[in-house]
Amino acid sequence: MGRLRRFYASMVGKKVVMGVTGLIGIGFVILHSLGNLLVFRGPAAINSYSHFLKSSCELLWGLRIVLIAAVILHVTAAVQLTRQSRAARPIGYVKRDPQAATIASRTMRWGGALLLVFIVLHILHFTTGTIRPAGVFSHEDVYTNVVAGFRIWWVALFYVVSMIALGFHVFHGAWSSVRSIGVSPESPEPLHHRISLALAILIWAAFTAVPVAVFSGLVR
Repeated sequence: MGRLRRFYASMVGKKVVMGVTGLIGIGFVILHSLGNLLVFRGPAAINSYSHFLKSSCELLWGLRIVLIAAVILHVTAAVQLTRQSRAARPIGYVKRDPQAATIASRTMRWGGALLLVFIVLHILHFTTGTIRPAGVFSHEDVYTNVVAGFRIWWVALFYVVSMIALGFHVFHGAWSSVRSIGVSPESPEPLHHRISLALAILIWAAFTAVPVAVFSGLVR
């Protein structure tokens, strides 16, 4: 236990934790995006999918516990790494020239904060029904919840903007995670870098397609 604690206390340990929990999160968003796309097959498809998840109570809560733990560990490690980095260099650079950094890597902190807010609002909107922008909510009719919610322009816009942040986060997080846990060595043109880009685009497109299709009237 002491060895594990010392490992986590190091920057390497925190990066490994971020890498593992990040990959867990990516696995979840892939499955979640595939489930969301069932809305294009009509009410019966996505409502049946929702009913299946809710009927598998033990499995559903097991996944939720793993995801909650992963999010908490991921955010905690990220905050602690930021503090350690700032403590190691209390005086910033006079001039910063991000030659190797991408937009995704430079926006990880702000994008992560936005995604954290999004996750909370998303749960309150579509899972618990605590927030009802459209004034309606049904635990049995997910299709109606989706259509009613995304017909509101600011709800659709918030989801679209949040999915841009998710795309950037997945792109940088996916390839840096496998490097952090030592699966892939550093390379000028790493294959997992291109795979991460393709994965980020597909996840962004899958999640963005639903609010755009509803708001434009393609899904009613």
